[in-house]
Amino acid sequence: MGSQKDMLDVIVVGAGNAGLVAAISAKHHAARVLLLERSPEWIRGGNSRHTRDIRYPHGAEDPYTAGVYSEEELLDDLLRVGGSRVNMELARLCVRESANVVSWMSEHGVKWQQPLKGTLHLSRTNGFFLGGGKALVNAYFKTAQRMGVEVRYEASVEELIIDGQSVRGVIVERHGERRTLWARAVILASGGFEANVEWLRECWGTAVDNFVVRGTPYNDGRPLAALLRAGAMPVGDPKAAHAVSVDARAPKFDGGIVTRLDSIPFGIVVNKHCQRFYDEGEEIWPKRYAIWGGLIAEQPDQIAYSIFDSRMLGEFLPSLYRPFQAQTFPELAAALGLDAEALTATLEEYNRHVSREGSFNPAILDNCSTRGLDPPKTHWAMPIEVPPFYGYPLRPGITFTYLGLAVDETTRVQMRAGAPFANLYAAGEIMSGNILTRGYLGGFGLTIGTVFGRIAGKEAAKHAAR
Repeated sequence: MGSQKDMLDVIVVGAGNAGLVAAISAKHHAARVLLLERSPEWIRGGNSRHTRDIRYPHGAEDPYTAGVYSEEELLDDLLRVGGSRVNMELARLCVRESANVVSWMSEHGVKWQQPLKGTLHLSRTNGFFLGGGKALVNAYFKTAQRMGVEVRYEASVEELIIDGQSVRGVIVERHGERRTLWARAVILASGGFEANVEWLRECWGTAVDNFVVRGTPYNDGRPLAALLRAGAMPVGDPKAAHAVSVDARAPKFDGGIVTRLDSIPFGIVVNKHCQRFYDEGEEIWPKRYAIWGGLIAEQPDQIAYSIFDSRMLGEFLPSLYRPFQAQTFPELAAALGLDAEALTATLEEYNRHVSREGSFNPAILDNCSTRGLDPPKTHWAMPIEVPPFYGYPLRPGITFTYLGLAVDETTRVQMRAGAPFANLYAAGEIMSGNILTRGYLGGFGLTIGTVFGRIAGKEAAKHAAR
C-alpha cells in the first residue's frame, strides 16, 4: 500500500454532474480530494454536458418554476413511470433531499433562468439552469478547483484495488502509463455502459448497430464491469435504458439534445412497413418521451418515421436537421424511402378515425382522439390533411443504461454476499437503476446525481476522517 504521503482522502471517478457534486461535497469535509475524468478537458462533463434542467419539489414561492410541485406529486410521478420495482427507501430519500437542490446548486456557482414556456410541460416541475449543461459543469469545475479539488483528465480507471470489503485505491491508465492511486475512500460516478457497443450487443443483439448513443463516447462501463466481477450486487435490467427517439441522421455518439425529436405527439409514427405501432398521444411529454427509444428499438431495422402536416410544424422544438417535405402523401413516402401506397393507406385510415369534435390544445391532455382505431391515439389527434406534409426518420437514442450498482441510503455499494463495501460509494447513472427501473421523468437524472452525489461526498469524507 502507498505511504501516508501518497494517500488521498477521497478519489472520485467520473466528472459529470454526480462526480462534480460528490467532489465538491467531499471537499467541504476532506483535505485531499482527487477527481478523475476519462475524457480530454475540452469534452469534459460526461452526459451532463447535454442537460438543461433538473426536477425537484417546490412551493409557490419558487422563482424558477411556474407553480407548486409537492414531494408527494413528484414521488407519484416517479412511481407511475418507474413501476413497482423501485427501491422505495431510496426513492423517498431522493425526493426528500431534492427539495433544496436549487439553493445548494446556486451556492456552488449555478445560475438560473425564468420558467420555460411551450409544449414540454416542464415549467411547473423543473428548473432550467442558465446556459445549459456546459454552463453547469463549467460552474462546478470552477468551484471545485477554487476549493482545492485536484482534477486529472484523460485518466481511465481500469481496476479497483479491493481488499475484502474495502477498496484501497484504483489503477489508472493515463497517457499510456498505468499508475496505482491510494485512497481512504472511493466514489464511483462514472456512468453506465451505453457507449460500450459490444456490451449492448450482448443485450440487444445486432439491433444495437442501428442505435444512436446520445451522450459521451467515454461511458463504456469499465468501473461498473470491474465491480460486478469483484462481487458487487447489480441492480436493474441489463436491457433497460433511458432511450428516446432521435433523428436517424444523428451521429453515432455525442449528438446530445439537439438530435432529439419532439414531433411524435403531433402526428403519427409508422415503421418501415408504414404501420403504426403505438399511441402517439398517450401522456404528456416529460412522462412518456423516454418510452419511444425502446419502442423503435423493437421495430424492424430499428427505424420509424414521424409524419405530420403543416399546422403542427411550429408546435415542437425543432431538430438539428430539417424534416423531409412534400405536397402529397406519395411524394412524402418517396422522400422517406417508404412504400407510397402503404403510407397513403395508413394516413387515410388514420384521418378517417380522427374525431373532429375535440379541441386541440398541446399544453394539456386534450380531448382530441381517434375512434375505433388500433392502436388508438388518445390525445392531440388531428387529421393530417393540410400540405405541405413533413416527415422525420427516427432511431433509438440511448442516453444511459439502468444496469448498475445496488447502494444503501449512504450510497455505499452493496456486495452479493456479506456486508456492503466499507468505503466504496456510488452516485449518478451508475446507481440510478435503484430508482429508475423503466421509463424516465424529464430532468430526474440530474436530481439523482445531485442528491446522491452530495450524500456520497459527505459519507466518503466522513469515512476518510476515521
